[in-house]
Amino acid sequence: MSEQIEKTRREFLEEALAQNPENAFARYGLAMELAKTDPAAAWGHFDNLLQYHPEYSATYYQAGILLIKENRREEARRVLAAGIEIACRQGNRHAQGELQAALDDLNDE
Repeated sequence: MSEQIEKTRREFLEEALAQNPENAFARYGLAMELAKTDPAAAWGHFDNLLQYHPEYSATYYQAGILLIKENRREEARRVLAAGIEIACRQGNRHAQGELQAALDDLNDE
């Protein structure tokens, strides 16, 4: 049953993105869905968000975590550090704290 729900969610997000490729929310949601099963495809969407929607701050944490899981630690450091700057500029202390904690954990490894 949960596979059908996930498939439906993924299909919905793919359709929304096909209708509007600039829909950052749909792209982020699709990246999150793909991160579970297809990290390379997920990264493609995260990378698109980082390039074309750099103010979409939620991307930085999730993209950084994906890169860490994929053992791409230097890239993860850059993404997390950039996210800290964005969150700081936006006054989003919660996101800034999460990003900093992820970066600190990565640096402690």
